[in-house]
Amino acid sequence: MTPIAVITGASSGIGAATAIALGRHGYRVVVGARRVERLERVAGEEGVALPLDVTDEQSVTDFVREVAKRFGRIDVLVNNAGGALGLNPIEKAIDDEWIGMWKTNVLGLMWMTRACLPLLRKAKHGHIVNIGSIAGFETYKGGAGYTAVKHAVRAISKTLRLELNGEPIRVTEIAPGLVETEFSVVRFHGDRKAARAVYEGLKPLTADDIAECVLFAVTRPPHVDIDEIVVRPVAQATVWQVARKPSRKRS
Repeated sequence: MTPIAVITGASSGIGAATAIALGRHGYRVVVGARRVERLERVAGEEGVALPLDVTDEQSVTDFVREVAKRFGRIDVLVNNAGGALGLNPIEKAIDDEWIGMWKTNVLGLMWMTRACLPLLRKAKHGHIVNIGSIAGFETYKGGAGYTAVKHAVRAISKTLRLELNGEPIRVTEIAPGLVETEFSVVRFHGDRKAARAVYEGLKPLTADDIAECVLFAVTRPPHVDIDEIVVRPVAQATVWQVARKPSRKRS
């Protein structure tokens, strides 16, 4: 029986790379995101692309209902949708950025998980993979909004392990460091120069690196739960301490 994998935020970055990796490994992928036009390429010929806005509970309900109608179960749920907005200190924080991060990273993940649990229970072995961040256990100046939501993802993952203990459903949190995707472009509201500066002078992780971590976790024998994977570029010691090579100045 072909396993069914649902991936949120799959139109680009880690979500897209994960969907492609799982599809190549024999999973039937169901990908969801707001940018539906990008999803068809990610889904491929065998996958299914459906519109999904995790910040809208009705959209989550509609998405999961369609998955249930087509497949009747979910073997793997990858809660990938999320991201950061802004880099302001608390005293200068923008409410819409805080609210946006909480709705995407926390409420969206919880809505998706709650809606998918009945379908995960219908699989022989279910698996929930939450894409967190090293910001889930470290902090940095200007990052209160983002570190708060990723700390929440970590707490949710740990709570799920307690609540699902005794059931054949595994829970894994993947906590990446610097990954070069559209993450920083979104954080800086389309300012590509500011986004590039985040990765200057080092070799960051790629979306494919994280997809390989997800693939490793979900393909272990059913009795093996990869509790968490923390993965950083070699140049990154903490969320804020990064060794950068000096840029070459043009003469």
